[in-house]
Amino acid sequence: MSKGVWISTLTCLTILGLGGGGMYFIHTSTENQLNGQPLLALQTSTKNTTTITENKTQKTRKEIIEDSQKRVVTIESGNSLGSGFLYNKQGDLLTNAHVVDGSKQVTVRTLSKEEYEGTVIGISTDTDIAVVRVPELKKLSPLPLAEEGKAEIGDEVLALGSPLGLENTVTTGIVSGLDRSFDSAPYTYSNLYQISAPITHGNSGGPLISSDTGKVLGINSAIAGEDSTIGFSIPIPSILEQAAEWSKTPMTELPNLPNDDYDPNSDVQIGDERDIVTYFYQSLNDGDYVTAYSLLGSDWQSGISYEDFRAGYLNTGYINIGPVTLQEKTDEATVEIEITAEEWRDSGTIYQNYRMSYTVGYENGDLKILHGKGKKI
Repeated sequence: MSKGVWISTLTCLTILGLGGGGMYFIHTSTENQLNGQPLLALQTSTKNTTTITENKTQKTRKEIIEDSQKRVVTIESGNSLGSGFLYNKQGDLLTNAHVVDGSKQVTVRTLSKEEYEGTVIGISTDTDIAVVRVPELKKLSPLPLAEEGKAEIGDEVLALGSPLGLENTVTTGIVSGLDRSFDSAPYTYSNLYQISAPITHGNSGGPLISSDTGKVLGINSAIAGEDSTIGFSIPIPSILEQAAEWSKTPMTELPNLPNDDYDPNSDVQIGDERDIVTYFYQSLNDGDYVTAYSLLGSDWQSGISYEDFRAGYLNTGYINIGPVTLQEKTDEATVEIEITAEEWRDSGTIYQNYRMSYTVGYENGDLKILHGKGKKI
């Protein structure tokens, strides 16, 4: 597909990670929820040295996630927030150029909440990649990289990062497209992986990891418009040579990235309230009830404990997300969404459709789901 077609198709392309003020989608509630009830409460050893890799017991997805999170960091740079990951034994992190643009020194925060000062030692003016050095991270082993080969459509993947500042977040999906290319000033994106794992502002620079091998396939870099289920990741093999050059010979002076169209007040950097609803459902589907509960406003949380909230979903399987609409107001917004929930009952598994309506707004500077109601359809 030509660059021109993609430019026209991706007119709403949002570069992730610009500014720390992103938003999320979030779902939670039914008629019972308004009464303080949960949303859907309605109901080997190796044989020889030549084959040691092949004969090792394959890690589970949970083990891959736990190992990977230790090498994924949050990066704060001026008014920007993004992600990065350790890629070599020198304490060097790969990230996106737009995450660290305009900064020589950045703040790096690890899984264990340790903060370090990182130095940008390389940044590209045409490809959205950069390298940040943190000497204190030499003690950690880097993430394994898929240095050769290419992912295929249907490969299961994990996207790690700090969407909207929610650190150590993991979303799942597949590689849903290959060889996507487009321009979004000042960057040139080519031969990208298209992914279905939900990503949004703050995921920029985080790794796209194979669910099977635990190796980094790419750097998550952009989303298409308002649809957080269409993301794009730069394949690792295409940028390793440039990254290695910076690690060997760090830049002494950093270039400024030209972007005449940059508007710090543009909606493209902010996202909208639908993101938090979608993110809420993804958290439920991943079994991450802590994150889902954290997205509720204090008034909602005061009516239901975390234990009761979690218990309300234990008999709920996968939740498919349908159309999501947004009606903005002065201080708040109404997000409406249709879902199909897999519910496990004594009589067997049923699939129930709901139409949900949520009030989303800011509370102490953070976007939250404040109220909600819903009905079966």
